[in-house]
Amino acid sequence: MNEARPLAEAGSAPGEAPRSRAALLWLLLPLAVLALAVGWLVAADPLRHFDNGAPPVENLTFERTVLSSDGIDVLVRAGGSEPMTIAQVQVDEAYWQFTQSPSGSLARGETAWIHLSYPWVPGEAHAVKVITNTGATFEHEIAVAVPTPVANAASLGGQALLGIFVGIVPVAIGLMFYPALRGVGRRGMNFLLAMTVGLLAFLMVDAAGEALELASEAAAIFQGQAMVVLAAAASFLLLMAAGRRGGTPAGVTLAAFIALGIGLHNLGEGLAIGAAFASGAAGLGTFLVLGFTFHNITEGIGIAAPMLKARPALWTFPALTLLAGGPAVLGLWLGSLAYAPQWSALALAIGAGAILQVVVEVTAYLMKYDGRGATALSSWPVLSGLAFGVAFMYGTAILVKF
Repeated sequence: MNEARPLAEAGSAPGEAPRSRAALLWLLLPLAVLALAVGWLVAADPLRHFDNGAPPVENLTFERTVLSSDGIDVLVRAGGSEPMTIAQVQVDEAYWQFTQSPSGSLARGETAWIHLSYPWVPGEAHAVKVITNTGATFEHEIAVAVPTPVANAASLGGQALLGIFVGIVPVAIGLMFYPALRGVGRRGMNFLLAMTVGLLAFLMVDAAGEALELASEAAAIFQGQAMVVLAAAASFLLLMAAGRRGGTPAGVTLAAFIALGIGLHNLGEGLAIGAAFASGAAGLGTFLVLGFTFHNITEGIGIAAPMLKARPALWTFPALTLLAGGPAVLGLWLGSLAYAPQWSALALAIGAGAILQVVVEVTAYLMKYDGRGATALSSWPVLSGLAFGVAFMYGTAILVKF
């Protein structure tokens, strides 16, 4: 009798199998009802009674423009309720022959390249108008016609050099202040940490604003504003979970999170700069490059601040510099060669979420380092550092906005 008990415990408990089958049935039942409802809707087509002869809703978004010696190429994305057909194309109010790849109607969400053998004029503005077979029109303006960069050694090298100046060089210069800042006392440390929070807060607001602006230019199917908010929230929560696995980050770990947040912001910023240069919206001027350099110098100081009481290995500094500034090079390449507003908005949104995580962690580190908790946030070194960080970033942003 005693030997039968382990055998009974090893097997399924009485009634467990019927409960599993019942749970499976209740899982499949709503799916079956949904399938029947969809089948009936397709077969019966009750919406035909609402057909008043109006054409279907059509929407077309211009995602990319390429100007070359062969003419004008535009990438369009359909966003209507039904497949749409491009019937005619005008350039500067004149009808022009075009080729479409892939040809045929465009279903919702599909993209196609439209090629126009049009003799565009460098430096001039051109207007492209697409007309569908229902008569709907969609316009796109080329503000300043300039040749689109191609992927060759000269263009990629020039963009990499620009990315180094606007991303890597200022961060490296900021980190070079590390030895001089190591002797600061508690008040000086509070000032630097608060300054880091201020500059990061400015970058977060700036990135979020640019992301929402770019999202408004993307196709409606991407639900731009919702995409920005959700991407930023996901980035913030994931990094918070990763950062708190070993407790509140400090020292080199916190500096790495700051560098990561700044790097994601610089990726989105590089995308915008590359796209602006490729479309002729901004000229490559020395003043603009120097403006970016001055604007980003405090980023390096902010990365250095949490490490002032530590002794990191020498390789840590170039690694943090590349993590924070290197994405600017990648962003310039992608922005000039394969720009789309929704992807730039997504990159900036992820950067904004990452920066918010760093703001939370640096604030927590400041309170812990000071030893007075939340009371330290109302001290004059913290308030003045916060104000300086925001004011410096705002003032130097005047040099780089175009």
